[in-house]
Formats: sequence, C-alpha cells, structure tokens
Amino acid sequence: MPSTFDLLVIGDANPDIVLGPLDTPLAFGQREQLVETGLLTLGGSAAIMACGAARLGMKVAFAGRVGDDDAGRYVRSALHARGVNTDALRLDPGLPTPLTTVFTRAGDRAILTAPGTLHATTGDDVPEALLADCRHVHAASYFLMPALAEALPGLMRVARRHGATTSLDTNDDPSGAWRGDALDALLAVTDILLPNAQEAIALAGPAAGHVRLDEAAARLAALGPLVVVKNGADGALAHDGRSVLRTAGVPASPKDTVGAGDSFDAGFVTATLNGLGTTDALELAAACGALSTRAHGGTPAQPTWDEAQAAVARNGENPS
Repeated sequence: MPSTFDLLVIGDANPDIVLGPLDTPLAFGQREQLVETGLLTLGGSAAIMACGAARLGMKVAFAGRVGDDDAGRYVRSALHARGVNTDALRLDPGLPTPLTTVFTRAGDRAILTAPGTLHATTGDDVPEALLADCRHVHAASYFLMPALAEALPGLMRVARRHGATTSLDTNDDPSGAWRGDALDALLAVTDILLPNAQEAIALAGPAAGHVRLDEAAARLAALGPLVVVKNGADGALAHDGRSVLRTAGVPASPKDTVGAGDSFDAGFVTATLNGLGTTDALELAAACGALSTRAHGGTPAQPTWDEAQAAVARNGENPS
C-alpha cells in the first residue's frame, strides 16, 4: 500500500526571535543596542526542514513535543499553515515550549535556547503508526534532545523494517562531547547524515581536526551512512565511503543564513525521494539552501521545487 506521508520529521520546533545584524559585541550593564531587523518566526532545525520539504511538494508529518502555551500554539499553527501535518505534535502540560533567540552578524550567528520540552521529548512521542506509514524519516537536533536521542536507533530500525529510508542532522552539540555509543548505533541505521563542515569534523573524532574535510566525511561514511556535508559558500560534498562528489552551489547574496542548512536538508531528501542521483540532489539541495537566505528567518523564503530547479539551471545570482 502507498504511504500516507513522504516524510516524517522528528525533533525540535519552537519560535525563533532573530535579531541583527549586530555590528558591535553584545553589551551587558543594562545597555540597549539597536539592530536593523527583528523577526518572530518558526524555528527548530526539524521544523524548518519539515516546512522546506512541504514547500518542495512533499507530504510531511511532524512528531515532537511543545508546551501547552501560546508559544506552542504558535508553533502548531505555523507548521499547519506551511502544509505540515501536526497530529503527532504533542502538548506537554507542565513544561514550556522551547524558545530560541538568534543574534546575526556578518554571515555568522550566536544562538541562545531555553530548552523547555526538548529534554522531555522521548521515543514515546513518535507513533509507530507514522513510522510505518512514510517513505522516509528524518531526525534533527540530536544533542538537544537526549531522551529522544537514546530512542532514535530503535525508531529508525522500525522505520526501515517498514521500508522507509532515514536521515539525520545532528546540529551542534552544546556540551562539545559530540560522540558516543548511542550515536554510533544510530549512524548504523541512518541512510543519510547531513552535518555542516564544522559538525562533520567534530563528529569524526578528536583527531579529525587535523585532517581535511574529505577525510572526516570518509570516516563518518565508514560507519554506514552517505555523508552529505554542507559547507556554506563553498558548496557541499557527498561521501559514500568510496568516493566523493562535490557541488560549488548556487551563488547568493544572503540577507540571513538562519535555517539555510535545514532547507538544504529538505532539498537533498526531497530530491532523493524524487529519484535524483546524488550529484543532482546535491545541486538542488545547495540551491534550496541558497534561496532560503533571500529573507530573514528560516522559512519565509524557502523555495518551491520549480524555483530550486530554475536556480540550478541558472546557476547565477539569486534574485532578491
């Protein structure tokens, strides 16, 4: 029987407050600083990825946990408005919805997150019926959600048993530890690993800081997944354990890079589910990441499938 959903996304969803660009150090001492832009928008790596895939035409469901509060209702409404099914987005009666503030500065950003329900999210928040009724399962923000992280190997095994493929974007590890037995077990049942360059080097182990990005990707690919590494303006690469493929990406003049990596993830997974090979999927994913930077916030400028394909074909400056 055909699956109800193309994609199930598991992980974090929260409001993002994006402020910037900050052209001086963040000042304490009750100093007030003015910035050009302030935006309240949907955030969370998993939520942004889910919205990006829905925008590209995928049928997407989301599983996770938010608080039973105004912020949680905002998250649910924002996901629903972007075409994401939220039947499995649970409300926690005792904990608040996570909240993130992002300070942007010259292509970089600092991120402050109050975790709220993140630590309380578990494998029980992911219905097995959804794992059995989708073509692909993507998980994000591995290190922010330790109880869910512990359950992810089992969840991915269930999904695979029902015929789904799997992917993971760990995102940053605030503790700086990066590795562990649970992650190795998860990578063994992950078809696509989607780190950025810094994350790939950190995930590859302590000694990887002294090797090229290609070697770090090769080390991770040896653990099982196709490793697809986002490298900002330098494009992206994919390593399957034997060889490496690259794309230079689509040039852009970014207004804001928040969520660009998550839009890249959405592009790569969608392209793969649509039958594109790795090289073409890399190019389309890079276009999705670049086009998402046309506006502030992670979701407002995410492209349609036709827009992403046109950007690949044009391979020029993205219009504002």
